[in-house]
Amino acid sequence: MRKEILFSGFGGQGVILASVILGRAAAVYENLYAVQTQTYGPESRGGASKAEVVISDEPIDYPKALKPDCAVFFSQEAYNKYLRTVREGAKVIVESDLVPHRDEEFEKKLKVYALPLTGIAEETTGLSLTMNILTLGVLTAWTEVVSREAIEKAVLDAVPKGTEEINLRALHKGFELGEKARTEGL
Repeated sequence: MRKEILFSGFGGQGVILASVILGRAAAVYENLYAVQTQTYGPESRGGASKAEVVISDEPIDYPKALKPDCAVFFSQEAYNKYLRTVREGAKVIVESDLVPHRDEEFEKKLKVYALPLTGIAEETTGLSLTMNILTLGVLTAWTEVVSREAIEKAVLDAVPKGTEEINLRALHKGFELGEKARTEGL
């Protein structure tokens, strides 16, 4: 089993942190092999950002995603640049408010779940910056790439002290949304 997950957006959206948390959940709490790689522009906020996580039940011989099984797009630029790198049938999460121009023809080959993630995060926690944690909840419940318990533990390991409750609220809302996508056959 080899699963490749792509996260992309712009700096400041938590793209890198989300990928690190997912890799940790797989490696530390699921006893799987995991490799996380990242690339980002020279700007710390606003520049293009991409991270990949490869998860496997056997040693990973190549650390980069070749044809992602799952992808997350937090910005129009990221969507335009990386959408066509995903494999046919991939599960794709799109931040619908930040990706208004979509390739509906290409998306027919994919399973796409488009949501106003930033708005939902803000509504759930009062903070838009919890959008990446909310998205991890959606990804986990929808794809079952790692268990909910593993991702929850990894989130608690990664978030700043004093923010655990708010981040768990975002994660659990993501679980609800991901479960809905799974039961609806998306």
